[in-house]
Order: sequence, then structure tokens, then C-alpha cells
Amino acid sequence: MSDVFTKCVEWKDADLAKEMDLYPFYQAIEASYGATEVSVQGRRMIMIGSNNYLGLSADPRVKEAAFNAIQRYGTTASGSRLLNGTLALHEELEAKLARFLRREAAMVVSTGFQTNLAAISALPDRGDIVFADRFNHASLVDGLRLSQGIEQRYWHNDMAHLEELLAGSDPAVGKLIVADGVFSMDGDVCDLPGILALARKYGARVVIDDAHAMGVLGAKGRGTAEYFGLEDELDLVTGTFSKSFASLGGVIAGPARVINYIRHKARSVIFSAALPPPCAAAALKALEILEEEPERVTRLMDIAEKMHNGLRAMGYDTGGSVTPIIPVMIGDRMRCFALWKALFQEGIFTNPVTPPAVSAGRELLRTSYMATHTDAQLDRVLEAFERLGRRLGLIPRTRPSSYVPVQLARPGGQVPLRKSA
Repeated sequence: MSDVFTKCVEWKDADLAKEMDLYPFYQAIEASYGATEVSVQGRRMIMIGSNNYLGLSADPRVKEAAFNAIQRYGTTASGSRLLNGTLALHEELEAKLARFLRREAAMVVSTGFQTNLAAISALPDRGDIVFADRFNHASLVDGLRLSQGIEQRYWHNDMAHLEELLAGSDPAVGKLIVADGVFSMDGDVCDLPGILALARKYGARVVIDDAHAMGVLGAKGRGTAEYFGLEDELDLVTGTFSKSFASLGGVIAGPARVINYIRHKARSVIFSAALPPPCAAAALKALEILEEEPERVTRLMDIAEKMHNGLRAMGYDTGGSVTPIIPVMIGDRMRCFALWKALFQEGIFTNPVTPPAVSAGRELLRTSYMATHTDAQLDRVLEAFERLGRRLGLIPRTRPSSYVPVQLARPGGQVPLRKSA
């Protein structure tokens, strides 16, 4: 008789990494110091593994808003949005997000992951086709698995392959194109102009997950569509509060009738407890700060440029990223863990990314930066990367004579779009 627990007992990967003192995951953060530094295992460290892009989680105004919401509402909504869990705070946040994102309506969801489950699971009917970028976030992948739609995956940012799939589909069925705005591991940007052109040509709708683009791309931080000047053409946008908005939760924004349909049909919404009051209040305050202080977005991109070009000048490969998500491409699991460990011992917190999060041979350290990092912190990080990279044989002993500077996704520029299998 087969036992479903057998594989759990036999799986030894984590145990082996711990035996080698190279286990990098589930590191408990004991305290935070202004978002850019944390305490782990009693050691104060520079955090370059967080998605807190604007550094607002430590902003006193955000913390005060969360505290005041607890005083008014308590710690939880104690029910789903459909029944007893909708608060006036949720509705205020939805109205302000709809205005900020220039959409008819917006819906707040309890987590970013559930946001994409809601949008992608609810919309396709049986027989509809969902065209998905191969590098899409797991929440989009799982949303599609829960839907009735038929999945067709196109090569990453490859518009020729996407068009081939669209052209070969039945003109009579519904079509949905789904992609990350900024891809979470590689830091590159979707070819939104190409996607929208093909959507118009073949009668498809488009959903863009802007989890890593809201607060990052565009002059006002409204995301991928703002950056490309295509806000009026994008059908539906999703986002999360756990990154630039210093909280937890997510948002779906688009036509009012579509939002209303998802609100009543998405199981991840109607069967989940509503976003807790302090989380809604924190996101609302972070949104207000972003609108009042757009210079945070500029500072974030200045930092990203410094770090991209600093690492590339040493001989590191930062892939196709044009954002504050900067992958340091290693290409081998053990060498990736070795660099992570060496940096950890130096007081620098990074994220090693290995299969299945990336394919074999694409192992990397995922670094990401905040608008509140200081130049002194960044210089310390760069010095450690250079010294340790040389010691581990990951970069040349002497700096290359030249390197190609990175063109970042700044407002008014053109994003170099990456195609890969």
C-alpha cells in the first residue's frame, strides 16, 4: 500500500544543506532597523533581499496609521468581504487605488497571491485560452490551474512565439494574455506594447501583474502601463501591498463590471477573511506618501543604476534586469550557496534562488534595493561582493577593462526587452 508521506521522509535536500552549513532559507529576522538593516542570529545585517522598494515599512506615518486602525477596528475583520468583513477602510482604499491607477474600479484582496488567484481563476470559461509568459509568477500559474481555461505558454517576452500561438487558436473562443509587469526573479520588464498590439489583432484581453512595478515604474509609480504610456489600453492590472505599499494584501483594478464579477465569483476572495484593518490602513498611508513624494521612485532608480553598474564593472552578470531587482547570475547551486553564505557572514542579507524557482543552470542571488538605502550601505555591499567574488573565483582577479552599462526603466526611456527560452 502506498503512503503519501513516504516522499516527505525520503526528501533529504534541506538536511544535506544544513549538514554542510549552507542552508539559506527560513532565516528568522529578530528585529528591523529602519527597514534597510535587520538582526538575524544576533547579527546586524544590511538587507538587500527585501521587496520593500520605497522603504515605507519603517516610516513613522505608516506605523501610526496601522496603530490607529487597530484602535478603531481591532486586529481583524473576522470574516470575508462578501459577508461581515468589509470595512469602510477597505472601501476608502479601493476608491483611492482606482483613482491612482486611473481605473474605473478596484478591489482589495487579502494577499497578493490570492489577488492573482482571484483574477485568473474567475475569468476564463471552459474552452477559453490563457496565453502565459513562461517566467510568470507562481500565483499566476496557480490561478490558471484553478481556472477552466486552457493554458498555452509562450517563450519569455517572445512576441513572435505569442503571435504564433494566438494565430493558431480558434477565433471563436475567449482569449486572455497574462504576464508579470516586472518579472520577480530576473527584474526585466514585459513587452507591454507588443502584448497589447497582439491582443488588439487577435481579440484578446490582457492582465498584467504589477506586484513589482507599482511604486517602481513610471514617473508617478503607477507601474508598467504608465511607464509605456499605455494606461488607457490595458484591460486589467493586479498588484500587491507587500512591496512598495509596506503592508499585506493586493488589488485588482479595471472596468467596474469586470471587478464586480470577480468580487462575486472568485473563491479566493469570497471564502477568505478580509484584509486586516492595520494592513489596509498601512497600505492607504503608503499610497498617500507615494503620491506626495514621487521623488522616492527617482531615488530608487538612482540606487538601482549604482548597484547594477557597480556589480557589472566587477565582472558579475546581472542578466536582463532594468529595475531595482538585480539578479547576480551564478549558474551553479553550490557556488550560489557559497556566495550567499560568505555575504551572510559579512552581514549582508541576500536571497539565493535555485530550482524549482529557476531552471537548472540559472541559479542566482536575487538582490533588491530600497529608496532608503544609504550610499554608505551600498558601498559596503559592493566592496563585499568584489572581495568575496574574487575569493570564490566568481569574478576575475582584476576588473574587466570595459563593461556594458545598464539602461534602466526610467520614465521617458526605452526598456531593452529580453527574450529567452
